[in-house]
Amino acid sequence: MNALIEKFKQTQAYVNYSRMWPYVKPYWFRALMAVLICIPIGSLDAVIALALKPYMDLVMVEKTVESPWYIPFGIVAFTCIQGMLNYLATYLNTWVGGKITNDLKFNLFKKMLTFETAYFDRKKSGDIVYRFNNDADSACAGLLDNLKTFVSRLFSSISLVGVLIYNSWQLAIIAIIVLGCAFLPLAKIRERIKSVMDKSVAAGSTIITAYNEAFAGNKTITSYNLDTYQENKFKNNLNNIFSLKIKMIQRTSWLSPMMHVIVSVGIGLAIGYGSHLILTKQITSGNFVSFITALIMLYTPIKNLGNNFNAVQFSFMAIERVFNVLDAKPAIKDKPDAKVLNGVHSSVDFEHVNFEYIKNKPVLKDINLSVKAGETIALVGNSGGGKSTIVSLIPRFYDVKSGAIKIDGTDIRDYTLKSLRANISVVFQDNFLFSGTIKENILLGKQDATDEEIHKALEMAYLDEFVKTLKDGIDTYIGERGILLSGGQKQRVAIARAFIKNAPIVILDEATSALDNKSEAIVQKAIDNLMKDKTVFVIAHRLSTVQNAHRIAVINEGKLTELGTHDELMQIENGLYKNLYNMQFKKQEAVAV
Repeated sequence: MNALIEKFKQTQAYVNYSRMWPYVKPYWFRALMAVLICIPIGSLDAVIALALKPYMDLVMVEKTVESPWYIPFGIVAFTCIQGMLNYLATYLNTWVGGKITNDLKFNLFKKMLTFETAYFDRKKSGDIVYRFNNDADSACAGLLDNLKTFVSRLFSSISLVGVLIYNSWQLAIIAIIVLGCAFLPLAKIRERIKSVMDKSVAAGSTIITAYNEAFAGNKTITSYNLDTYQENKFKNNLNNIFSLKIKMIQRTSWLSPMMHVIVSVGIGLAIGYGSHLILTKQITSGNFVSFITALIMLYTPIKNLGNNFNAVQFSFMAIERVFNVLDAKPAIKDKPDAKVLNGVHSSVDFEHVNFEYIKNKPVLKDINLSVKAGETIALVGNSGGGKSTIVSLIPRFYDVKSGAIKIDGTDIRDYTLKSLRANISVVFQDNFLFSGTIKENILLGKQDATDEEIHKALEMAYLDEFVKTLKDGIDTYIGERGILLSGGQKQRVAIARAFIKNAPIVILDEATSALDNKSEAIVQKAIDNLMKDKTVFVIAHRLSTVQNAHRIAVINEGKLTELGTHDELMQIENGLYKNLYNMQFKKQEAVAV
């Protein structure tokens, strides 16, 4: 017995349900009630079959209605009770299922926020939605529906088998043997459909990605007349999903016909042998009718089991995928003894830093750089040289492959992630604004900021005059991703957000490169305000904007090739910075002419 129990514990069904238990536990009473209610729901199936014996024997055979007149009314009454219990079980299941789904989605969302930037670099948006949202729905809905079905079917089967044995133990043996044979084909079905299901999940995620890309890239699609291209791409995805559905049907649809055949054999044997038992007066006609009714009620859900089995397996596999995500360990996380960073007091140092996105393809090579607290350092160089990568390593969007980045002499990996990032403000080239109002987006920098702090941030970001022109002022809704604002306005909202955060380290990653000259001039003034008394790392496409930096670091092909002030670098004969500056200056002169 112990060996059987241990073997059951190793089954996937047991693992799935046991891992879901912590999510069921807070609602265990309602969940238990939903399960217990399924017991009479299933057991009452036997009432109709059992009632037919006296009814058939007395009415159909003995032609009397003295005793069983109440049976039709009793059947209706029991059916009404069963219906009410079924409604109550469905309600409780839906309530518990909704709560569990919400808890699971919350934990998945919380887990998603712990993953490093590289995790999202590798994923498509459709993969994220499917893994962190759709799988939770599939897991919970399938789990509870399967549990309800299993319990009601179990007790229905037990009660109906009891009716079978009561009416004829000989026929019952035949029925149970056939029942066992009907379940045999299910043993290997999981292996046959798992690969198809995995591909179906991947294909489903591409559909979600297609919708996301059509939404986010609608202007590009329109301007390049890509509607036909996108239509064909989407159609190919749909055809792929269709092919996978057909494969699934091919691997599972034979179950129902086979079970129909097996069940028909069982019914045929029962009728044949039952006729013999009636003729030899071993059972009555009432026994036989009651038995056949119970047998059909027992076999009917079995015949349709094949149609639902792939959905059951899909639910189990969704549970596996959910817990694979929850069990995953983020590559970038706090050390057990991580310290809290309280400001930057001396310097930020890069010591022999090497980094690569793809194994054996180095992006940064032996970077050594020391930036004093309060100093502004500009990173310049050709595109793809590694400038953005350098500043991405400071807030640990990625971790160095070797070497170290230190703040006040301590490796940033020894600080807690929250305290490290609390001391860094980042203004990107294309800043992400959240759906909501201008005020809500600014307050993301400091959620408990006072009205005075907000007003100061608006002034420093040169947003105050613009906000005054709006009907709803700072409470103006800006749309998803700030779509209702111009590029310069979005940048100034992001700067106000960074300003109100008041972090000692500021990273400016080409914050003005996408703007026209007029917008750039305003945004540059806002940036100058943001940079005061801060340790600043600035990447600028236009070299004229970095001339006043304390020092300029020239990054070329992942290496720090030149370092100094603007004047010092301009003195280097054939220097990379000098060449870049002269090229830009000549272009500006050509444009002016």
